[in-house]
Amino acid sequence: MKKIRRLLPFILSIMLLSACSAPGGSANSYRQISMDEAVEMMRDEKNYIILDVRRPDEYAEGHIPGAINVPNEEIGTAEIPELPDKTQLILVYCRSGRRSKEASEKLTKLGYTNIVEFGGILDWKGEIEK
Repeated sequence: MKKIRRLLPFILSIMLLSACSAPGGSANSYRQISMDEAVEMMRDEKNYIILDVRRPDEYAEGHIPGAINVPNEEIGTAEIPELPDKTQLILVYCRSGRRSKEASEKLTKLGYTNIVEFGGILDWKGEIEK
């Protein structure tokens, strides 16, 4: 019985640590929010990047003002010069929401820690920049 009492804190610590690193945990994930929540964040937050992950031709046709373009297809395992600060708030969108989810997942695997995915420009009700 004494051995179990001595081992119990150790066992609980291991369980806690393994739960923190389990897949789907917050360490390697991104947040998904609605377009309305994204608009609110853009109004309230400072020092963020709006990341358009569509192809360059789609970006040129019209994008959210101030957005930078890094196509989803170009996000892989290499560092991204346009995104040097891995802790900076990055708001990610595409056309409909599929590529922005893929890109957000890739960005978290590259070590970015403050990724927020908000869908596609199809739902954007604000100004469009060309």
